[in-house]
Amino acid sequence: MPSASAAIPMRPFGRHSDVQISALGLGGHHLGSAADLKTAKQIVHAAIDGGVTFFDNCWEYHRGKSEMWMGEALQSKRDRVFLMTKVCTHGRDGSLALRMLEQSLQRLRTDHLDLWQVHGVVFENDPDLFIRPGGAAEALHKAKEQGKVRFLGFTGHKRPAVHLAMLNISFPWDAVQMPLNPFDASFLSFEQAVLPELNRRGIAALGMKPIGGNGDMVTKGAITAEQALAYAMSLPVTTTITGMETMQVVHQNLKIAQGFRPLDEKQMQAIREQCRQPAGDGRFEPYKTSLKFDNPEARLAHDYPLDLQSIEVKEMVNATENTGKPYPQVSA
Repeated sequence: MPSASAAIPMRPFGRHSDVQISALGLGGHHLGSAADLKTAKQIVHAAIDGGVTFFDNCWEYHRGKSEMWMGEALQSKRDRVFLMTKVCTHGRDGSLALRMLEQSLQRLRTDHLDLWQVHGVVFENDPDLFIRPGGAAEALHKAKEQGKVRFLGFTGHKRPAVHLAMLNISFPWDAVQMPLNPFDASFLSFEQAVLPELNRRGIAALGMKPIGGNGDMVTKGAITAEQALAYAMSLPVTTTITGMETMQVVHQNLKIAQGFRPLDEKQMQAIREQCRQPAGDGRFEPYKTSLKFDNPEARLAHDYPLDLQSIEVKEMVNATENTGKPYPQVSA
């Protein structure tokens, strides 16, 4: 365990100030990209021992593999983490959401989630589909009433305006997840449009994609991983979720997060200026501009065509090869 002076800072979960979570979170999607289950377990255990308490996942990550591997890794350690996963109705009926919840609980080997979030809210009609009678909103309320989830939220990575529309429907959001990194500050910015509203309402702000999701901003020399992660963690957020698919990345992230002190405004502005020009065309945030990063379940639910070169679509086609089990069918 890290010493007190080198521990990862703990932050309040929005208005629920009695709940504290680590300023660094582990992303579930990348966990499913680890070399094997043994490596995934090592990653989870090292993160926990290093002070990470927030664990992200999603029903559709790697067709269920990410949840199953995380569930395996959290055996005997569930009480040490704040566990979140996402539901992938993408506008379909609430009855589907409850079936997905039971599957997620089974995969994660737990009887409850600390946070259950609506996944991938990116299309203009998603707020109306969510809140309609018989929609997922009713399922989220029911799951909380039954004690299967503690808190409720939603995620998305494409349009800040859709996030604001979700915030303006009548629903008691506890958390909202969105991409926050130095490039977002200057391009279709969640930092500028959404983050202040979350802070004003006391909703826990969960940052994701601090290094752009695929790391191109680092590998192409636009910024260092240390700069990008430090910037994201210095924003007024509850936690910054980042992918860790190798032990090398775990150690790199723990080194930054343990004993972390936020950058001052002068340092933050210098990084924004460094990224402003290359941020202008969205090249380092393709999840905002390309259908390649749209969840296939979301596109199917909206009757939109799929990108057959998308990794997620290829995994859907080869689902049994990824999980070793038949992919659970869902109905529209």
